[in-house]
Amino acid sequence: MRAETESLVDDIKQSVGLLRRHLDVDQAQRRLAELNREAEDPNLWNDTQRAQKVMRERDALEDQLGAIARIEQELDDHIGMIELGEAEKDAGVVAEAEAALKALRVEVGRRELEALLAGEADSNDSYLEVHAGAGGTESQDWAGMLMRMYTRWADQHGYKIEWVEETEGEGAGIKSATVIIKGRNAYGWLKSENGVHRLVRISPFDANARRHTSFASVNVYPVVDDRIVIEINEEKDVRVDTMRSGGAGGQHVNKTESAVRLTHIPTGIAVVCQAERSQHKNRAEAWRMLRAKLYEIELKKREAQAVAEQDAKTDIGWGHQIRSYVLQPYQMVKDLRTGVSTSNTGAVLDGDLDEFMQAALAQKAFGGGPLEVEDVE
Repeated sequence: MRAETESLVDDIKQSVGLLRRHLDVDQAQRRLAELNREAEDPNLWNDTQRAQKVMRERDALEDQLGAIARIEQELDDHIGMIELGEAEKDAGVVAEAEAALKALRVEVGRRELEALLAGEADSNDSYLEVHAGAGGTESQDWAGMLMRMYTRWADQHGYKIEWVEETEGEGAGIKSATVIIKGRNAYGWLKSENGVHRLVRISPFDANARRHTSFASVNVYPVVDDRIVIEINEEKDVRVDTMRSGGAGGQHVNKTESAVRLTHIPTGIAVVCQAERSQHKNRAEAWRMLRAKLYEIELKKREAQAVAEQDAKTDIGWGHQIRSYVLQPYQMVKDLRTGVSTSNTGAVLDGDLDEFMQAALAQKAFGGGPLEVEDVE
């Protein structure tokens, strides 16, 4: 076996060992057995919230334990294929097995980072909002492109998407939209996307084909359940407005007179829900969204990151950028916090965001401030 391949195998083995220790496999297996017994109890679903919690924990443990066992088996299989290929002097078999080892190393790396998602709400479903900046049609089209990018990312990772609110743009794109992305660790992965995203391109809306810069903001916050109590003085602190839906209709929203906006006066936070025909259902979802946003504030206070909560009160422009997307005069997407960049802008806009998310998570987990990187123009 080549020295490079031996090093790759050692890296995978070390990473699997870290995963096993982090999970505490023996304890996890005992806990999974307990959860399986609870899941078989016919009375479990008498308490829906408890049942959902049990099933989520069981699914998470099954996924983690199953992944470790599968990775260990695949590692042994690939090593065996390399040894067989070398013995029979079959370079094709060796090359195929080595490529499979490299792919396995990528997966193990992602699993290692995922194991770091131990924040209080990291495993939760996530709200994701996109708001167009100043600039009319240009920024609204860019906001629509961003929302498409995130829904593509969610689809690729098996997450479910539920549309909460969508206000269409004037001619193209969206002024704003909110979705719930449902699945394990949705918030943990998406939270690094908070901030302002900048697009540079030749405008398709400019008859003179001039280059334009557009901005849109992304806000991510966790979905919280009713067991988390957020104190709100509903009569004094919250203004309730009802309105006609402003969305595009069709597959996302229904154009009805039942949209609900809640404004939390002390913080200025506002949420809108128009996904349902029923004003009662929209009101209930809006209250869940408001409590979730206020809960996120508390989380970030504990993490000493409350500055991010001021995004809604700042201009969507140069000052709070996290990433630049340049389509002309050259192709480049660069994260301004980690320095990660790629020239494959089409893949990124089609949802290939893992490299950026992983780098942001690793930077936070392993320390170190933002890299000194040159801004993309």
